[in-house]
Amino acid sequence: MSRKTAHDFDQELLVLFDAYVHGAIDRRTFLDKAAKFAVGGVTAMMLLDQLSPNFAAAQVVSAEDQRIAAKHLEYDSPKGHGKGRGYFVHPAAVKGKFPGVLVIHENRGLNPHIEDVARRLALDGFVAFAPDALFSLGGYPGDEDKARELFPKLDQAQTREDFIAAAAFLKARPECTGRMGAVGFCYGGGMVNYLATRLGGDLSAAVCFYGSTPDTEEVRKIKAPLIVHSAEKDERINASWPEFERALRAANVKYERFLYPGTQHGFNNDTTPRYDAGAAKLAWGRTLAFFEKHLR
Repeated sequence: MSRKTAHDFDQELLVLFDAYVHGAIDRRTFLDKAAKFAVGGVTAMMLLDQLSPNFAAAQVVSAEDQRIAAKHLEYDSPKGHGKGRGYFVHPAAVKGKFPGVLVIHENRGLNPHIEDVARRLALDGFVAFAPDALFSLGGYPGDEDKARELFPKLDQAQTREDFIAAAAFLKARPECTGRMGAVGFCYGGGMVNYLATRLGGDLSAAVCFYGSTPDTEEVRKIKAPLIVHSAEKDERINASWPEFERALRAANVKYERFLYPGTQHGFNNDTTPRYDAGAAKLAWGRTLAFFEKHLR
């Protein structure tokens, strides 16, 4: 059976699912509202299952791939939760140092998809570090619904400090050249935008996939060149873009914004039907070229 895509679902249902994913409605409310789309023997629960991630089917690089070396590492975060933990991956065969890329997850914590993204970067010759924001609450629980319930319990001020500490940890690793970029998705995209306002010259390139806008008063502090990848059908995120762009222009920040026609929020995540293969390939290619330009 072929994998379903966003085109197999009503746009209203996709918007409803986005609201559920981002905590605007709970599971029960989603199921109740999704019931009107459950026809032909398909139940609301089946629709939720179809829309939810399938990590195994989408894996690109195995954790056992001999071309990479991967492990989980803890790091100190004195201004955050005290300790952090993340997934550290680098090329295995080639000796020497590599540019670093901080990989920041969606609002589910360090799930298998984000670990796979980190491995993909390692195959392209980067040292990748993907911190888990949920570490202070026991870490990614292995279940997307449980992760969704945990995420609102985070102290976001401390969590932001955890990511700042993670960036310093990556930059100082002996495997890293000291040049560092960051890429994030959804929640992680917003975190990349925030880190760009905090890290100054320590961040050499920033890539945001459909993430929220930082405090526009802080945009003037951004030193890193920025790429913003946006989905066309993503009113929740796109509503803040004009204000963000005005602030970027006023601060003379080097940026590019790409809007991908017909795509949904989350279009780069190949574990769900919202994935758009063409747009994801183009956006990821632009991301890698951007990192090659600014981190090598």
